[in-house]
Amino acid sequence: MPTLTLKLKTKSLGEYPLQKGISLTIGRRQTNHIVIDDPAVSGHHAKIDCLGERFVLIDLQSKNGSFVNEQLINSHWLKHGDVISLGGHSLVFKYQKNEQAGDKESDEFDETLAMNTTAHRRMMIRSNPTKSINVVRFWDKSQNRGMVRDIVPDVPEPSAESKKGKPTGTLIYLAGGTGQFKLTREITTIGKHPTSDIVVKGLLMDPTAVTICKRPDGFYLDYIGGLPKPKVNDKTVKKSTILNDLDIIEIGSARLQFSIESSPNKS
Repeated sequence: MPTLTLKLKTKSLGEYPLQKGISLTIGRRQTNHIVIDDPAVSGHHAKIDCLGERFVLIDLQSKNGSFVNEQLINSHWLKHGDVISLGGHSLVFKYQKNEQAGDKESDEFDETLAMNTTAHRRMMIRSNPTKSINVVRFWDKSQNRGMVRDIVPDVPEPSAESKKGKPTGTLIYLAGGTGQFKLTREITTIGKHPTSDIVVKGLLMDPTAVTICKRPDGFYLDYIGGLPKPKVNDKTVKKSTILNDLDIIEIGSARLQFSIESSPNKS
């Protein structure tokens, strides 16, 4: 199985093996599997899920972002040699020799220090060179240690042209929960692990039981593992299945309706 090597600059701080079927969380809090003592790292910063034979890094809406090979990501399928940057630390993802890499297609402690370093600004600019980034930050002595205030520039909304033709997916609870969940990530996870996007409890439920992947031609549901197999419109799903508007998804105690809406094209 692959490993993650935690580094601070060139110094190795530890090695962590990844396991199939187990989600690994990364952050500043002691409850994480990988604890990074860095004020620029959020309490729960990111996680790595094993989906079949592959591993995916998912940012948990951290303050300073997660980077892979200096590119800002929301989610990213990990490949041998990828370098994950969180705050001032890095994690190197590597498979063992001769291993087949599955890379085919409140309190003071909770306050995260906003980064103001050359390396962080450089990665942000490389990730989005067309966006103007105002990096002016200053310490407010009237606040507690570790807190900052940002001077945030007004960022224009994406143009109507850039939004054209991009579908928006939503899951609406019919049973097992309330409300709705927007499918904004490339990969949405469903399972019993508390860091899953949609948590479904159950003794026989896998940490990640189902994923919904956003692809250019639509949203695909994939069964990952666990005894309760997902159903779409009362039919058991065993392979990657494209979702259609108003499809009913069942997994464990959860019953969800999928809806899709395309952005209107305006001339």
